[in-house]
Amino acid sequence: MEMQEVSAENKSDDENEAANKLMVEVPTEEEAEPDHYAKLQSPSEDIYTETSFADAPIKTKTGKQTEGNARLYRAGCFFLITICSILLLVIIVLSMKLNTGSTACSGRGETTTNDKQNPSTCSMEQCQDFFPTFYSKRFGCQQCANGWLTYGRSCFFLSTFRLTWAESQMNCSSRGGSLAVITSQNVQNFLTTKGNLRYWIGLTQRDAKWTWVNNNELQESYWAEAPQHGDCAYLSSERPFAKNWDRASCQAATYFICQLQY
Repeated sequence: MEMQEVSAENKSDDENEAANKLMVEVPTEEEAEPDHYAKLQSPSEDIYTETSFADAPIKTKTGKQTEGNARLYRAGCFFLITICSILLLVIIVLSMKLNTGSTACSGRGETTTNDKQNPSTCSMEQCQDFFPTFYSKRFGCQQCANGWLTYGRSCFFLSTFRLTWAESQMNCSSRGGSLAVITSQNVQNFLTTKGNLRYWIGLTQRDAKWTWVNNNELQESYWAEAPQHGDCAYLSSERPFAKNWDRASCQAATYFICQLQY
């Protein structure tokens, strides 16, 4: 009996020892996977940044900037539309006043001192003389041909060859115009500065009266101090514009100035 008990005890001790070895060799779940605790102790920041709600999107700084740019764009468009509308209204009013014109000036060919100081009260024709550059741009749809000079609403041609007065008038008529008719100091200054020779103009003496080719009598003249003899007038651009008209025989040949109005 004692041998059996000893054997049983030894057997029991062997089983306990084997169980202890098994417990030592087999790792626990905590020992096998220790990283779970490390991950929980230091969670990634991506969890917070990647989390969003389906029905409530996050409003970023870029969205606010885009909305601000859209408001600024709309305000700019409204401002530009307002400015364009005002400018269009001003252009319409000015064009109506320009086309209406005024008849406050008493004379058509003669310009007084008051008219020069207040050109807004003059007729359309006199305003063209005051502002030739403006009218050439305002009514620039019909331009002068090559070789012609633009002044106001007229085209001038200064010839480079000489003819008699009658031949000069025929040459200008074939071009659609006539010899130049000078009815203002501005036109007189313009032709004097553009030329450098002696030119026939559309002025002749009939029955002791000087008359233009358009049958209007001479009103304002720029005769030289000691004019020569003759029935046809010419402009000498070599002299000062105030006194550079002179007389000559209509059969004499010289250069000429043609004028075409449109």
